[in-house]
Amino acid sequence: MSLFTNFLRSFLLTTVFSFIAPMFIVGGILICLCLFGFVPGLQGLTENIPNQILHFLATFGTGSAVNGLFVISLTFGFVGGLFDIYAYYRYQILRIDS
Repeated sequence: MSLFTNFLRSFLLTTVFSFIAPMFIVGGILICLCLFGFVPGLQGLTENIPNQILHFLATFGTGSAVNGLFVISLTFGFVGGLFDIYAYYRYQILRIDS
């Protein structure tokens, strides 16, 4: 039973962290670009980039950037969970063969 609880804990942590990572990455990029906008020489460069990122996210969210980020995060969480299941399966096969 301990093996199943270890797998479940690993699976849930991997899925949650894979879900949260894109939110932090996109949010961090947007915050950095907004802060770079206060630098006098970089105002023109950083004006248009956040809008392009929000338009990209809106493509996946049927017009809403927040929904787009949520869809991308769900996809990352699903793929992270699949990767964890594969790693667990591979570990079991290699452990049995040894």
